[in-house]
Amino acid sequence: MESISTDQVSLTEIPVRRLHLGDLRDCLLLAIDRQWLPEEAKWRLLFEIGEAYGIDDPAGGLAGTVVLARYGPGLAAVSMVLVASRYARMGLGRRLMLHALEQARGATVFLTATRYGRGLYEKVGFETVGTVVTHTGNLAPRLEDLKDTGVRLAHRDDLETIIALDAHATGAPRTRLITRLFTFAERFRVAERDNVVVGFGAAWRNVDGVVVGPVIADGTGVAQGLIAELADGVHGQVRLDLDSRHAELTSWAVARGVSPAFSTALMVHGGPLPGRHDRLFAPVMLALG
Repeated sequence: MESISTDQVSLTEIPVRRLHLGDLRDCLLLAIDRQWLPEEAKWRLLFEIGEAYGIDDPAGGLAGTVVLARYGPGLAAVSMVLVASRYARMGLGRRLMLHALEQARGATVFLTATRYGRGLYEKVGFETVGTVVTHTGNLAPRLEDLKDTGVRLAHRDDLETIIALDAHATGAPRTRLITRLFTFAERFRVAERDNVVVGFGAAWRNVDGVVVGPVIADGTGVAQGLIAELADGVHGQVRLDLDSRHAELTSWAVARGVSPAFSTALMVHGGPLPGRHDRLFAPVMLALG
């Protein structure tokens, strides 16, 4: 299709539209423009699990994006709020956020925000409820971390139990996302106590290393065992996104080689967040919770 000159069409006249997988290349180029990593596997999962929306750039490509992932009728995550650098401070981010909130249809919506985006989200009604600290490094479990953990490979027969544990922790059904982990994740494990599954975790490969998440468990010790097994022998750097409330787990992880890299604010619109967040030790990714 012939591109439209920016002299002919104003961005305010271009509607927000639903994106599809054919827009993936333009999403990656937009990420690069904003000095984000071109995370193709992540974007593909977001297209599959969520709803991507965007504003076309009259000069070609995309001027902005946002992704909404629904977890049942009452909870949703917003992510990938990106506006091309040449259109910064022109109101596109606000348009995209308001569109996502409208599509959420009254659900509680959460996101994680850098300091650059926090002001915008506050203006459209989000409130900060916590802090997530991203840790990176060569996580090296100790021998004692891998002893008697009760951790084993996750099987398809565990799926119903895993989905129930996830829903209890997050307060919403995430059946499609959790089911997809069997093929998306590089490693998928469950932790058992007395032959009962009391936690699960996964690790998936991103362009700059391995992300350990989600990690959901009924206690810090179980979470440590899961992370140790998931990170053991991993090639490359490990990333852990840890809620600042999990101080004991954070200290354990830092002692094993990961260091704080940056922090983001956990923000909610129409909250409070449901679920048992004391059992949610690490998200699948910041974009999905």
